[in-house]
Amino acid sequence: MSEGSGLFALLRRTARHRGAAVGMVLLVLFLLAAVFAPVIAPGDPLAQKLDEGLSRPSASHWLGQDKFGRDVLSRLIHGARLSLAVGLGTVGISLLIGLVAGSLAGFLGGAADRIFTGACDVLLAFPGILLAIGIAAVRGPSFGNVLFALSVLGWVGYARVIRAQVLSVKTSGFVESARAVGSSPSRLLLRHILPNAISPILVEATFGIARAIVAEAGLSFLGLGVAPPAASWGSMIGEGRHFLFVAPHLVAAPGAAILLTVMAFNFVGDGLRDALDVKGVGGVTARANHASARKHGVTTGTDSPFDTESIP
Repeated sequence: MSEGSGLFALLRRTARHRGAAVGMVLLVLFLLAAVFAPVIAPGDPLAQKLDEGLSRPSASHWLGQDKFGRDVLSRLIHGARLSLAVGLGTVGISLLIGLVAGSLAGFLGGAADRIFTGACDVLLAFPGILLAIGIAAVRGPSFGNVLFALSVLGWVGYARVIRAQVLSVKTSGFVESARAVGSSPSRLLLRHILPNAISPILVEATFGIARAIVAEAGLSFLGLGVAPPAASWGSMIGEGRHFLFVAPHLVAAPGAAILLTVMAFNFVGDGLRDALDVKGVGGVTARANHASARKHGVTTGTDSPFDTESIP
């Protein structure tokens, strides 16, 4: 099975979940809006018309204008860029760090695993959002500081999940067989263990993007996100809350965008979890054993969503 066919098969299985299918459609729309924001947006998100401030939705401004007369729809579309960039960037950084730290701790075991576990316990003692607020307040509002603040503790959850999977998979029969024929430690980890322990991380990453988007909106609401006048859904809500009874559209539009985006990622995560059949360590280990059995020509009577032969 090639990587391409495996990916398409996974997408087909995910799309069978009704909620995931809706979520995938919403995500495609948001991604298109973010990528083509300068083309799609009806106007300049920074252009001010002070004499038209707090105008209600009209034919020329579908979602109205904020207190500075800026077009809300244009700012909403450009805000999608920031929210998705923060979500994907935070999860990408956290996933990379967590994957390396957790896989090494689980594979090496012993003192390395004890040090890793102790460090994770210490870091998890800090309230994540409060630490992010403190870091953002000290370093100042900027895109890079938001990524840093959200990634400081974000990697711990991924690291703990991958460590548990590696600890389970590395005791499987196919790993012992590969070790017996002289496979190097790096080959054991990269070729045999990680490909068969990665599925829970993929599911967790999907939910993690949704959490990061909400966290960024919270920081921007408090004025600790990206520096103004950049368009951010959280800052749009923060600015609009003062005019909630006069111009409710200033809060309703970005609030609905956050709701739909987070809901879409959660729906896709649910579908991906069902498609990968992630039910815990045991389920992943069973798939790992079956994938290896197929590789060595042993029939187990079931099919696996993964095939380690497709991974270089």
